[in-house]
Amino acid sequence: MATTPVWVLFVLLSVSLAEEVQLNYKPATKPVRLFTEEELQRYDGSEEGQPIYMAIKGVVFDVSKGKEFYGKDASYNALVGKDSTRAVAKMSLNPADLTSDTTGLTEEQLQSLDSVFEGTYKAKYPIVGYTAARLLNADGSPKKDFKPEAQPHFQTRDEF
Repeated sequence: MATTPVWVLFVLLSVSLAEEVQLNYKPATKPVRLFTEEELQRYDGSEEGQPIYMAIKGVVFDVSKGKEFYGKDASYNALVGKDSTRAVAKMSLNPADLTSDTTGLTEEQLQSLDSVFEGTYKAKYPIVGYTAARLLNADGSPKKDFKPEAQPHFQTRDEF
């Protein structure tokens, strides 16, 4: 007889604990996306209430919390809505540098790019996706050297 109340208490405690765990459960962040150049252009800071996205090395960051730097008419607005890898490497806002092309960059510029990519963007801004150019060849076929598991903040359960 004494074991029945203990068993009931155990069941009640288990149910209560399960409910508490469910209440505290927070779903994972949104899955990452694949952005075409045209899609990325929509997030250039020109539309109020729309997030501001910027890509570096094919990784798309949400830089909205830096709106004073990246928003409409802000000093670094030229960098958003596109992959600005070359501009970040060269610390340039020249329209010719607002591209993902790293051809001809010096070793010092490439090191600067990696430093800013890791120390500023990955450390400060959430990753929301990747550019199609990071994953696909010009003909639309997948790049053979792309490894999802090697991508920043990428988990294989995430979707594109």
